[in-house]
Parts: sequence; structure tokens; C-alpha cells
Amino acid sequence: MTVSDKLDGGDTAAPIKAVPLRHPGQWIAAAVIAVLAALFLYGAATNGAYRWGTYREYLFDTRILSGVWYTLALTVLAMVIAVVLGVLLAIMRLSPNPVLRYTSWTYLWIFRGTPVYVQLVFWGLFGSIYKRIDIGIPFTVQFAHFDVQSLNAAFLFAVIGLGLNEAAYMSEIVRAGVSSVGEGQTEASVALGMSWSQTMRRTVLPQAMRVIIPPTGNEVISMLKTTSLVAAVPFSGELYGRARDISGVNFQPIPMLMVASTWYLAVTSVLMIGQYYLERYYARGASRQLSARQLEALAAAVDSKSDTKTNREA
Repeated sequence: MTVSDKLDGGDTAAPIKAVPLRHPGQWIAAAVIAVLAALFLYGAATNGAYRWGTYREYLFDTRILSGVWYTLALTVLAMVIAVVLGVLLAIMRLSPNPVLRYTSWTYLWIFRGTPVYVQLVFWGLFGSIYKRIDIGIPFTVQFAHFDVQSLNAAFLFAVIGLGLNEAAYMSEIVRAGVSSVGEGQTEASVALGMSWSQTMRRTVLPQAMRVIIPPTGNEVISMLKTTSLVAAVPFSGELYGRARDISGVNFQPIPMLMVASTWYLAVTSVLMIGQYYLERYYARGASRQLSARQLEALAAAVDSKSDTKTNREA
């Protein structure tokens, strides 16, 4: 006797004739949206202002592809700085040490309270504010010095500016993830003799990843688009900067904006797919809903146990 036989009481149940509900409003809404989308696409295809010939000409231009590369480099490097510094700031914010707590709070107050564009402008003027940086012991020994004004470090300043600003937001994301872990986990770790840093590193942070990953993926996508603001540094090597420079020569800004938008959409789509699989990986065990394979394995295990019991009784 199988599990289905037990559920049916040993008798074959009559099939249920289910009639699905009709939803005419859904079909009407879908038809209206399809018509509007078709009208928009037709209008865009026949509108000469879009300059589709120029769009196709520059879509895979080497300068545009170089801009895509710089955009990805800015995004990755800035997010690495943001994640590392954000975790550190979150731990400082949750630390029992008041000096660390208030230092972290001050950092967040400054970088979340001022626009990222304004911060990037300051980084662009860094050479004017600090013309020379000396490394050594004050008033005694000087080990090295750097002439900041002679450095061509627009890319470096853009990465630093984006990373420091994003770290303030990543800190709050990490803090929310850590706060989502039950206090019992921390108490159990302390009972095992772990220090506060060991508890955070070995117990709390691994469990908090399920809450941290989704907003972090959103921040990566947001950072990709925020790189268009690095013209304030000024750095024009990224995607939007290259498209703007080309449009300044051919005097066709609309198709160049379409080219930049297409590449932003393409890269963002890839990042969204990666975010989906990463979220699914860290969400394992968080849901009580069993997959079809798990249900089949469970049914087979119950049947096997039932058959073994029947054989024993026989």
C-alpha cells in the first residue's frame, strides 16, 4: 500500500472536475498594453530623429566597448571597497566600544548626508586641496612624498569616491542583516567560549548573508549606473563619458544616448541574472516548501518504511 492509497483510504476517489475562473479583465489589459507597445515601437522605428543608422554604427565601436570595460572596472573596484569598508563600519556600529560606535555613526552621517556628485567634485579637486602628501613622522623624519597635482589619477579618485560613498549604505545593509540573526545564536556562541569578534565572524555574518545578498545586488546595479557621474572628477573614460564625447563630435546626442542605454541594459540584465542565482543559493533552508524531487524522495522513504513494517508483521 502506498502513501496515495493511505490518503485515499484504499478506495479510488472520483476525479474532481475543476473549472478555472475566467478573468476577462486580464485579457483586455494585456491587449491594450500590446497595442500601445506596438504603436510605440512603430513610431520609434519610423521616427528619423532616432538616427538608427548612427545607432548601429556606434553600438560596437571600440571607444564604446572601452567605455563599457571602464564602467565595469569602476563598478567592481568601488563595490570591493564598499563591501569591505561597509562590513567594518557595521561591526564598529554594533561594537560595545562607544568610540568605534560614534566614529562609524559620524562616517555614515557625512557620506549619506551629502550627494555623491558633490563628493566626486571634491575628489576631483583633491589635487588643489592637498598639493603634496608627505609620509613619515611629523616634524622629524620624512620617508616619502607625493606631488598630487602631478598625478594623473582621475580613475583612482573616481573609484575611491564611489567606494567611500557606497560603504555608508553597505554598512546599513550589513547591520540590518546582522540584526536579523536571533540573539540565541549569539548567546550560544558566547556559551561555547567564542569572543565577540569570533561570534560575528563564525556565527552571525554567515547567517546574515541571506538578508544581505538581495540589497547588495541592488546596490551593485545602482553602482553601475552611478558611474555615469564620474565626469565630476573629471573622468570621461566610462560608457556615458565616451558616448557624450562622440556626440560632441558628430552632433547626434540621441543615438549615442540610445547606444549607452543599450549597453547599460545589457550589463544590468546579466547582473540581475547573477543576483537571482546568488539569492537562491543563500536562501537554501529558509523556506519550508519542499521541491518536487524532495516530495518524491519523502514519499519513497515512507513507502519503503511501510513495506518493511508489513513484511515484519507477515
